[in-house]
Amino acid sequence: MKFTETNLSGVLVVEPTVFGDHRGWFMETYSESKFKEQGLNNSFVQDNQSYSAVKGTLRGLHFQLNPKAQSKLVRCTRGSLFDVAVDIRQGSPTYGKWFGIELTAENKKQLLIPKGFAHGFMTLTDDVEIQYKCDELYAPECDGGIRWNDPDIGIEWPLHVTPVLSAKDEIAPLLKDAKMNFSY
Repeated sequence: MKFTETNLSGVLVVEPTVFGDHRGWFMETYSESKFKEQGLNNSFVQDNQSYSAVKGTLRGLHFQLNPKAQSKLVRCTRGSLFDVAVDIRQGSPTYGKWFGIELTAENKKQLLIPKGFAHGFMTLTDDVEIQYKCDELYAPECDGGIRWNDPDIGIEWPLHVTPVLSAKDEIAPLLKDAKMNFSY
């Protein structure tokens, strides 16, 4: 398992080692001991999976407020998507900055997004499945979001289409107006 740092402190690209032969392949997608070797002490308690039928579906930018903030280990298991993390830790030198990566069923890359970051993704193909581990249970009373196209963040989404959004994501506040309680 390979861990690569990004431009956002704490956000890591995780690449499992894939073992293949004439039958197909095998990979370990998570190992507590390998994460601990990297100084990562996530205790994952919930696995989530979502399906998006249409190319250009955009989900996010989502987060949970303290005391129920979540770290996520995200991977794409069908199709392809552009996955994004945004630093929302007030006082951080990278506050409001983002990192994006293409996750596909083929490249098997994963993105580790720690607490204090918003998360979102855009599907690049039809029929996309995303799976992610969380280290805190879903708490609707702590649910938060930021508008996907906030000009102060300036995410460069790869598809220049009108995205398919949920009603909640259509009315999410801008970063400057969002309720947050994260500090660096």
